[in-house]
Amino acid sequence: MIRHLFVAAMLSLPAGTVQADESAFLGSLEGQWAGGGMVRVRVDRTPINVSCNFDSQATDAALSMRGTCRGLIVVSRSIGADLQFTGVNYSGTYVGPSGRKSTLTGKRRGSAINLTIHWAREVNGDRRANLTLQKVGENGMKLVTVDVDPRSGNRVVTSEINLQRK
Repeated sequence: MIRHLFVAAMLSLPAGTVQADESAFLGSLEGQWAGGGMVRVRVDRTPINVSCNFDSQATDAALSMRGTCRGLIVVSRSIGADLQFTGVNYSGTYVGPSGRKSTLTGKRRGSAINLTIHWAREVNGDRRANLTLQKVGENGMKLVTVDVDPRSGNRVVTSEINLQRK
């Protein structure tokens, strides 16, 4: 009986440790962020330089980001994401410039959350892409979206935004 209780107690430790690690990681992403980078509307289009501002809120097991990116001086788009951590996985939603809600699923590896985007509609020939949200040092964050060119099959970076804490 004592052995079973000991085994049960030991099995519960990693989950608590993982939850504590995720809580600290998510908390480190909270705040106001500003920066810039590039966005491709389609894989075969020329990149557009953008400047972005984000506000992120974190809890022990969730992250919410809201922001605006501006390009070509006059074009401004609101974007946002809500992520929830459960067990060892992340899931949530992303609302991009189209205003349509897409789903996110993935896991964290080191300082990056690697997500699969399931677009609400077909984008670049399919409904999938990859998004990496990476913590860079103490005061940096990088958001990179990669999609596949339907003609060549090559992976193409469709957005890369580098942010610094305000």
